[in-house]
Amino acid sequence: MDFGRVDFIQEIRFELPPDALGTARVLKTAGPVTYLKPQVYVGCPTWNNKPWLGSYYPASAKASAQLAFYSKQFNAIELNTTHYQIPDVATINRWRETVTPNFTFCPKLPQVISHEWQLKNTEGLTKNFCESLVGLGEHLGCSFLQLPPTFGPSQLNILMRYLDNFPRDFPLALELRDEDWFRQYLQTEELWALLEAYNLATVITDVAGRRDVLHMRLTNATAFVRFVGYGLHASDYTRIDDWVNRLKTWFDWGLQKLYFFIHQQDIQHAPILISYFLDKLNQTCGIALDKPQIIPQPVQGRLF
Repeated sequence: MDFGRVDFIQEIRFELPPDALGTARVLKTAGPVTYLKPQVYVGCPTWNNKPWLGSYYPASAKASAQLAFYSKQFNAIELNTTHYQIPDVATINRWRETVTPNFTFCPKLPQVISHEWQLKNTEGLTKNFCESLVGLGEHLGCSFLQLPPTFGPSQLNILMRYLDNFPRDFPLALELRDEDWFRQYLQTEELWALLEAYNLATVITDVAGRRDVLHMRLTNATAFVRFVGYGLHASDYTRIDDWVNRLKTWFDWGLQKLYFFIHQQDIQHAPILISYFLDKLNQTCGIALDKPQIIPQPVQGRLF
């Protein structure tokens, strides 16, 4: 993720801000708990990762086989490929049949909807997207709509009309990037109220160069976090520690679902930080998710 990336992080204050007004209320009044334990989904933004060949994937794994191996290491994917093209039925069926039983896809809405047309006259495209992705069946997680950095509170009415027509049974989280959303509080509070009313989630992005998008506002019992690390710098680990402590509070208050996706510029760093995150989360929050494992590779020339 290039958004919010900086070259030097020494002067960045990485502390998590306090929860936004409304987060505690939303979690404590979210209604009956749907699951005996919170549902937690953790992963990366891609599965075609050539640097993992010989470590997290077999050395001989072809690109077409990497989704299957990815789904054995992680239980979710931030599905960014749908931002560029709505997949056809054959692709959806192949994805669904390839992954492990508890695996979840979190598809990103197409850029033609969010960025090119900026939500106007996109009813047909949205319908096509939802009808396509619903073919994932039980593997469909929370989708997310990323608004462009130029889509701000002045376009709130356009956003409200779009969300008003969005299918109610299709899980959605909203990602804001325009800085004015975090300056013009009256309009933003109006948006939060709308998301609560429609039971839609927010995307919280933790990235060095835009600390304002780390808004810590939940609008239903789902948290969707995009975490951008910095090459396993010491701050990556302290930030994860802070997140685990905050998530413990949110789980205690009633958080039911967590989607947590870790971005690293070098994809080889992502499984390492995810392992650290899961160690801490399992220990602190009583979650029981398996960590990614380096798989044994056959040794050529050895018969016994």
